[in-house]
Amino acid sequence: MSVYEIVTEKIIEKLEKGVIPWRKPWVNGMAVNWKTQRAYRGINTMLLEPGEYATFKQIKEAGGKIKKGAKSEIVVFWKWIEKEDEDGEIEKIPFLRYYRVFEINSQVEGLESKRSDEVFEHDPIEEGERIIEGFMDKPTISWVSGSAYYQPFPDHVNVPPMKDFEKVEEYYSTIFHELVHSTGHKSRLNRKEVTGTHAFGSEDYSREELVAEMGAAMLCGVTGIDNSTIDNSASYIQSWLRALKEDKKMVVTAGQRAQKAVDYILGGDHDE
Repeated sequence: MSVYEIVTEKIIEKLEKGVIPWRKPWVNGMAVNWKTQRAYRGINTMLLEPGEYATFKQIKEAGGKIKKGAKSEIVVFWKWIEKEDEDGEIEKIPFLRYYRVFEINSQVEGLESKRSDEVFEHDPIEEGERIIEGFMDKPTISWVSGSAYYQPFPDHVNVPPMKDFEKVEEYYSTIFHELVHSTGHKSRLNRKEVTGTHAFGSEDYSREELVAEMGAAMLCGVTGIDNSTIDNSASYIQSWLRALKEDKKMVVTAGQRAQKAVDYILGGDHDE
C-alpha cells in the first residue's frame, strides 16, 4: 500500500469517527478584537484582513478618532430569536446579523495596539525543506504573518513564518497545502478550480480545498509527520465536505487528484 493510500484511509477513518473542529494552527497577525484581543472566528477570518478591529463606540469611548475616508468592515454573527410555531411551541431560529468595525492601526487615530506576539522556536524539518526546495517550478513564496493563501496571478504563495506555529509540523502542512493549490496553475496541471473564477464556498472551490488538504496530508505522510497533523487535516476536510453534502466519496476522488499534484511537486520521487 502506498503512502497516498495510507493517508486517504486514515482521513476517511477520522471522518467516520467524527473529528475536532478545525483550527488555524498559527498565531500572530490574525484579525482580532482590539479590546479583548480575541481572534475572530468562522467566516469572519475570511472577511477581515489581519489586524486589530474596534467598533465606532469602542473607539469613541477609548478617546480615538476614525481617519477621514476610512471604510468600515463587517463582522457577522448568529443571533437566536424565539418564535412561536403554529402549535404554540416556542422554537429558536438562527438569524444572521452583523456590525461594523475599523482596523485601529490603519484607520484610527489615538489608539495604541494591544497586540503582544507569541513566538515559537523551531528547527526546520530536513525532509520538509527538501520537498519545498525540490519543487522545481514552484511559485514565489513570502512569509508574512496572519494568513496563508495562493494567488494564481501572480502565481504566489504566502504562509505565516515558522515562528508563528506552535507545532513546526503544522507549518509544513500549511505550506504544503498552498503549494498543492499552486500545481493547479495553467502552466502546471491546469485545474479549472484554480484557473477559473469560483465563489468562496462553491462546489468547485470546495473540491479544490479537498484536493489541497489531501495533498498536504500526503506530503506530510511522505515527510513522516502525518501523525502530528492528521486530526487538523481531517477536520478541515470535514468542514468542506459539508458544502458537498457530506459526500465522503469526494475524499477518494480528491485523493486521486491530490496524488497527481504531489507527484508533480516531488518530480515523480515518492514512496510507493
